[in-house]
Amino acid sequence: MAKRSFKDSLRRLFLLHTLVPISILFVLFLVFMMVNSRLILVSQTADAGSKIKMAMEEVYTSYLREVREAASSDAVISYAGSRQGGPEMFERFYDFNNRQRVKSIMHILGTDGTMLASSANYSSDESDLAMQAIVRRMTRQGLPELAETNHIRFSHDRYTAYTFAAEIRSGSGVIGYLTYQLYEEDLQKLIFVQNNEIAVVTDPYHTIIATTSNLARGLMNKYSLAADSKGYVTIDKGKYYSKETFAPTSKWYIYTLSAAQWNYDAYASLAVFFLLASVLLWLLIQYSARIISTRQSRAIDKLTYAVRELQSGNMDSYVFIGTGDEFETLANQYNLMLRRLNELVAKNEELSDLRRVIEVKHLQSQFHPHFIFNVLETLRYAIVVDDKLAQDIVLTLSRHLRYSISNDRDQVLLGTDLEYIAGYMKLQQVRFKDRLHYLENVGETAKAALVPRLMLQPVIENAIKYGYRQRQSVAITVVGYVKDEDLIIEVQDDGGGMSKERLEEVRAIMQSQDNRAPHIGLHNLHRRLVLMYGERYGIGIDSIEGEGTTVTFVLPYRKEEADV
Repeated sequence: MAKRSFKDSLRRLFLLHTLVPISILFVLFLVFMMVNSRLILVSQTADAGSKIKMAMEEVYTSYLREVREAASSDAVISYAGSRQGGPEMFERFYDFNNRQRVKSIMHILGTDGTMLASSANYSSDESDLAMQAIVRRMTRQGLPELAETNHIRFSHDRYTAYTFAAEIRSGSGVIGYLTYQLYEEDLQKLIFVQNNEIAVVTDPYHTIIATTSNLARGLMNKYSLAADSKGYVTIDKGKYYSKETFAPTSKWYIYTLSAAQWNYDAYASLAVFFLLASVLLWLLIQYSARIISTRQSRAIDKLTYAVRELQSGNMDSYVFIGTGDEFETLANQYNLMLRRLNELVAKNEELSDLRRVIEVKHLQSQFHPHFIFNVLETLRYAIVVDDKLAQDIVLTLSRHLRYSISNDRDQVLLGTDLEYIAGYMKLQQVRFKDRLHYLENVGETAKAALVPRLMLQPVIENAIKYGYRQRQSVAITVVGYVKDEDLIIEVQDDGGGMSKERLEEVRAIMQSQDNRAPHIGLHNLHRRLVLMYGERYGIGIDSIEGEGTTVTFVLPYRKEEADV
């Protein structure tokens, strides 16, 4: 599989972390709209039912109280008995009727159902018969008052929908009946409520008292629409959400129906919108990802190119990064390192007569580019995975570079060097995670010894580099102790070891003064120690194939002069 560039990885990561949340947001928004529209539909329908219930209860209570009070008033009793007090009676009725939202017709009926007085200018035979039927039913059943649904036509094609009636008594006998009949048109106006398509009011027997749409009327003026388990009814191929509200005072049922078709149209519109928006966002995100990946990868590309140039021997491969972030800090540290390397080379050229010093400095200078390049490779992957982790790597690398390029002293305390080795292992563990383990077992006496700076790093690099060729995980242990007047440091790994033939080959490379092999790490390190301390010192290597490798450092035990 072709190796993917950092720019491509960053672009793909940006697309992934942008499109996935947006897609989830779109889906959640669509679900929210569906749930919200359902809740709004249910809420509006229930709210309409509550409003109609309050209005109808008010009408029922008001008329029931008035018919009772009026039937027992002196003016009505006088008129029913002797036809006296008519003006007072009608004045009371019109004063009450004018204050009502639902108007009515008043009738005074005799005990035989004859019309004694009426607020209607004209009544038909049909209405007279209906009034007589009410009187007969109340007389036969001995009802002192009555409230029922009926549909009666009066003058000018006006209909009444509900009747309140009460007997008029004088002494101990019934002398007539008072009725109030509510206009259907006014009841219909009362149940027209905003955000509700159809409203139906029925009595306990499901007879329709008033409705805003004749589509809801069934046979015999009955309401017979049954809602499904989700509360929907179908009227004339249209789907409505239905809510039943019971009015306990009047024992009426109020049915409010709201059209659900808008919801389906809205869902379809939202789906089309999301589709178009997704296409547009995909194009915009693709463009933004290309711009951002190009811009963000410039710094790492510059650093990588500069390090490769340095590895090839170009000592003038300075790099400028003006991003104002950790990459600029890293570039500045790199430039500082390169400048000091150039100063070191110049100084060595001036001191050509001191061949030992020149060779030691030259071997030491070879470690830096190799280390930086490896860490930058690790950083490329860390940036893709976790920005915060990448920042920690940059800061750790900056400290390591500052430590490695410092020319204040060539030798440091072993404890100090181990601290930076721990930082280096932290960088490597970012790359290998739990497949790399590091353990340090060095005594305090050994930590106080002076050693060449970054002496252990090349050996640990080799343990990591070659260990993973044979094993999925590698454990590295650093053991340090003082024996007689020598400092012994062992770097042990379980990376699989070497064959006897390969071990002899490596030992031969280390002992040669002029190494032509491509593997120069251990040779340079051993040569450096020999030149600094003498032939008795240096490094040795032991390895068992299938078990691991141990690299042993032998140095003279020296401490800082202040501690002597």
